[in-house]
Amino acid sequence: MKQYELIEHTADVGVKAYGKTVAEAFEHVAEGMFDIITDESTIDPVGQYDIRLEAPDLEQLLVDWLSQLLFLNDAQNLVFGKFQVTLTGNRLSAQVFGEKYDTKKHRMGAEIKAVTYHMLQVSEKDPIFAQVLFDI
Repeated sequence: MKQYELIEHTADVGVKAYGKTVAEAFEHVAEGMFDIITDESTIDPVGQYDIRLEAPDLEQLLVDWLSQLLFLNDAQNLVFGKFQVTLTGNRLSAQVFGEKYDTKKHRMGAEIKAVTYHMLQVSEKDPIFAQVLFDI
C-alpha cells in the first residue's frame, strides 16, 4: 500500500496519506509534508521532540499536528523524517525525530506558509486516510 500521494491544486499543494490506522495516516501525512519542504529521506533522526495535542475532532487535530510541525520547522529551523503518533480519541501524543536544516545536506523544496482547511478530510473507514492542502 502506498503511504501518501501529492495533490496538485492551483496555488497550493497537498498530501493524501494512507495507513492501517488513523495514527499511521497522520505519520504519513507528516512525511509527505516534509517531502515537500525538503527530501525527507535525507533527514537523520538525531533529535527527538515530543508533541501533545487535543482538539474537538480529528480534522482539527490534523491541522494542529501539521501546524505544530510547521512551527518547529519555521521557528527552530528543524526538519523531521520519522514520526511515532498515538491517537486516543481526539488526543495526539507523538515523538518526532529530525535535525537542523542544513543547505549542504537537504535540498530546498517548497516553502509551506500554512496548513489550510480546504479539502481537509480524515477517514477512519477503509481506506483509512488523512488529506490536507498547504498554502505555498
